[in-house]
Amino acid sequence: MKILMIKDLKKVGKKGEVVNVSDGYGANYIIPQGYGKLFNEEALRNYKKEQQDEADRQEKLKQEALVIKEKLDKVTLEFEASCGRNGYMIGQISLKQIENELNKLGYNVDKKKFVKAEPVTYFGTGEMKIELYKGVVSTIHIHVKEKTR
Repeated sequence: MKILMIKDLKKVGKKGEVVNVSDGYGANYIIPQGYGKLFNEEALRNYKKEQQDEADRQEKLKQEALVIKEKLDKVTLEFEASCGRNGYMIGQISLKQIENELNKLGYNVDKKKFVKAEPVTYFGTGEMKIELYKGVVSTIHIHVKEKTR
């Protein structure tokens, strides 16, 4: 029995391969468990169409991420924080606060997309990288100033 693999299955085949298996194994395990479909021209056409649709969708997401990157690279977020007696910042600017400010500006960015990010604990200007899509990284600028009393 020829099977078009939909998912990887150890010792049988990888996604997209056409494999020969015994009739019982194919009919009783591979097809019902969703690892593959019975191979015919229609199944192959459908598989290739699904692959092309997925590639198109991924390309569209990448293009959208590039547009957002161009806009985000120009963004500077302003924060105010209290200053202690010794001149150091009291508290910190958390990743959640940065995420909320970006959301207020209309950028739907999850804090999990921040690259090697830590809360800001100092006054002045800094940068933070955001991975919008695989290989598309934007840099935002963060400026923290002392809160006036």
